[in-house]
Amino acid sequence: MEPLYEEHLANRGTIVKPYYWLSFSLDCSNCPYHIRTGEEARVPYPEFYQIFGFPYGPTYPQPKHLTFYELKTSSGSLVQKGHASSCTGNNTHPESMLFEANGYFDSTIYSNDGIRHILLYSNNSPCNEAEHCCISKMYNFLIMYPDVTLSIYFSQLYHTEAEFPASAWNREALRSLASLWPKVTLSPISGGIWHSLLNNFVSGVSGTTVFQPILTGRALADRYNAYEINAITGVKPYFIDVLPQTKENQNIRAHAALESYPLNNVFPGQSFQVTSGQPQPNLIPDLRVPVIFVLVPFRDLPPIHIDRNPYKPRNVVRHLNMPQMSFQETKDLRRPPTAMPVERVEIREQFASNKEADEKKKKKKGKK
Repeated sequence: MEPLYEEHLANRGTIVKPYYWLSFSLDCSNCPYHIRTGEEARVPYPEFYQIFGFPYGPTYPQPKHLTFYELKTSSGSLVQKGHASSCTGNNTHPESMLFEANGYFDSTIYSNDGIRHILLYSNNSPCNEAEHCCISKMYNFLIMYPDVTLSIYFSQLYHTEAEFPASAWNREALRSLASLWPKVTLSPISGGIWHSLLNNFVSGVSGTTVFQPILTGRALADRYNAYEINAITGVKPYFIDVLPQTKENQNIRAHAALESYPLNNVFPGQSFQVTSGQPQPNLIPDLRVPVIFVLVPFRDLPPIHIDRNPYKPRNVVRHLNMPQMSFQETKDLRRPPTAMPVERVEIREQFASNKEADEKKKKKKGKK
């Protein structure tokens, strides 16, 4: 196997050129070392906030793609951690670099047959657009390594809305990838996984920052991602760590929050410190107010074991029961409810008046 990449030893890990012909580029701030391992994989907290939208919620538009990863044994022991960043100069996504044939993951797992689990934590769900083919490369990689599982966690869905030309292709590719369950799982980043990312991949954070509460804006986005990926793939997320609100005010609060702070807009003027301002109206919750969640540190979860037949369905223990909500209901959370059309009343009145007129005509004809 002739690798496509070059790996160099650094102070706290390694730095990798995913393609050996890459050079420093003014068009891309990360070139040529887009893959970093060990402690070199840590990113500053402001960069993490901007790309992943934590703790306040999604930030749009977001041209950068960043993927943290962990390679683990069958017992759950960590072999390697790292990150891959997108190349804006060559328009290449992190997943495309990592899962390339003869690329970094291919070479790493080929030389270490003890690796059984790949865990990805990305700001965007993987796509399968023509210039990237991320999901196709993942699919081919998993066929090549049938004993390896893949768990994908994302903070927002990428180009799955109808307004994007490639949305249908991306949704179909996600369904195809999810069909490999339980070998492959797709879940939104939520709850304790956020704290695990802060602890393992972010630099310049203190102990209090690592375990800060999940704020309402972020929790609502995580729950929405869970419903959306379920609607796209037909497979419920393997891991979701946000407690449902009480049934009587769940839709009201979610609707008010999403209408006041649309998920497809930038959150302007936010600092990295939670400030105490004037109390918000009851029907418009502040997205910086903590939401109650169940803290289940991901590193303490039992490892996923693969049977001889990885495609055989099996029972999966989920960490909480998600409230039943249809796909249409989740779509309606982002727009105000449609009012009852007034035309119905007018049509009925018109119908009644026409009927009376016909009866009068019949009576006149009877008199004649």
